[in-house]
Amino acid sequence: MNKKSKIYIAGHQGMVGSLIKEKLISLGYFNLVFAERSALDLRDQQATITFIKEIKPEYVFLIAGRVGGIQANIDSPGSFLYDNLMICANVIEGSRISGVKKLIFMGSSCIYPRLSPQPMREDYLLSGSLEPTNEGYAIGKIAGLKLCEYYQKEYNANFISAMPSNLYGPKDSFSLKHSHVLSALIRKIHNAKTKNQDSLTLWGTGEARREFLYNEDCVEALIFLMHNYNSAEHINVGSGVDYSIQELAGIIKTIVGFEGEFQWDTTKPNGMPQKLMDNTKINHLGWESKTSIEGGISRTYQWFLRHVQERES
Repeated sequence: MNKKSKIYIAGHQGMVGSLIKEKLISLGYFNLVFAERSALDLRDQQATITFIKEIKPEYVFLIAGRVGGIQANIDSPGSFLYDNLMICANVIEGSRISGVKKLIFMGSSCIYPRLSPQPMREDYLLSGSLEPTNEGYAIGKIAGLKLCEYYQKEYNANFISAMPSNLYGPKDSFSLKHSHVLSALIRKIHNAKTKNQDSLTLWGTGEARREFLYNEDCVEALIFLMHNYNSAEHINVGSGVDYSIQELAGIIKTIVGFEGEFQWDTTKPNGMPQKLMDNTKINHLGWESKTSIEGGISRTYQWFLRHVQERES
């Protein structure tokens, strides 16, 4: 991939996709192509394949997908499976038909079994049952990475897959219904602070553990892998450190300046007990995350104040 290469970013309006677009432009890549959601529904097979055949990209970043928090996944498992299944299948098949030189598909750490040994190695995939609260989403992502793997074997297509841990950062969704845990906590704790609440009730026991990756670090990793990784096997991308939700809430509480106490609603689900990935493979290639959890949350909160809080006030 060089500065003249024609590069298609599927999902350029989302959190990670928009940052990939900005990063590639800043690095001097000028031949970037994309399609607005209103102009191209990636769930539409004929439209997607026709679009890719017409633009003839050399490289593809497949970042597009339907995402949401635990409640959204519980409420709409069929929609999460269908949308993610169709998007990845259509873009991957369209890329194969049009002769794309290389494609990278971004999945999720949700692909691993609910009770997977920790840290989760790549070869733990499909070794046990998935977490029920996001099974539909996970199956869609597993299908995408398996398509890349099988297309390498059957068609010799250089299609690779990267599985990042829980992502957060500027441009994230802060919707209480659709956001992931870290951005949802920022929103809830900020709201509690502005209302001068003495306490705030959060979901679950707070004991579940999660690994978090700052979205700009994820973008660096995806571009790095486009240049340096060609294996059919998917590869983990994470920070290598996990935190309990209680610990995470405490960090956010300090950064936001909330002085109340947390109450835990143990009738609500925790999700997977722990999600910590083994990042040995990508670390050996020469990539490691750079952003500390405190630094990343501080930057994310400042972005929230400028772009979300100001807009709604």
